Amino acid sequence: MSDELVPNDPIQMRASDADRERVAQVLHKAHADGRLDLHELDERLGATYSSKTYGDLVPITADLGVPSTLPAVAPQSAALDRIGGVPGSTVSFAFWSGCDRKGHWVVPATHSAIAIMGGVTLDLTKARFAEAVTTINVFAFWGGVDIIVPEDVTVEVGGVGFMGAFDDRTDSTPTIPGGPVVRINGLALMAGVDVKRPKRKKIKNKDRDQLEG
Repeated sequence: MSDELVPNDPIQMRASDADRERVAQVLHKAHADGRLDLHELDERLGATYSSKTYGDLVPITADLGVPSTLPAVAPQSAALDRIGGVPGSTVSFAFWSGCDRKGHWVVPATHSAIAIMGGVTLDLTKARFAEAVTTINVFAFWGGVDIIVPEDVTVEVGGVGFMGAFDDRTDSTPTIPGGPVVRINGLALMAGVDVKRPKRKKIKNKDRDQLEG
């Protein structure tokens, strides 16, 4: 593939239907608030649904005094920066004990998490990935495995629980083109495997009122 086909600027990335819908929601709210009249709303909706790139969408809401409606543009570069580095250990093993991997580490293309009457925690929040696609194979017996996958990493869970649970608690998020993908497979035998996103910081009531105001 020619290098000319790869955008150098995230603003040139192709917009998705979800991106266009987010912009449309902002326009409808602006009309309800009296910022746009009906004619302006129709014009901008037409421009929204005909947009091809993020660059086409940005000017549509630029004068409405609202935060960016395209959060996927900025995280993309950060997600791409996660790929590369010298891979670390290929196995996390706990037998009647615990094993925690967190902080800055490089996840190899294939990693095995084994918990036998013990617990394993894989925190990928600050991790890098040796390859664009990472496979984590899990085996848990009378134990538990927790895997924390950050918001800018696509996760695919396909494990099975037998007299146990293989619980995917990640919300579906758009795939970032070229960003890391983590595939989690395996077996939870009388055990629990929990795949989740990092905890979000709680907003104090006063701050929440200001944001909603």
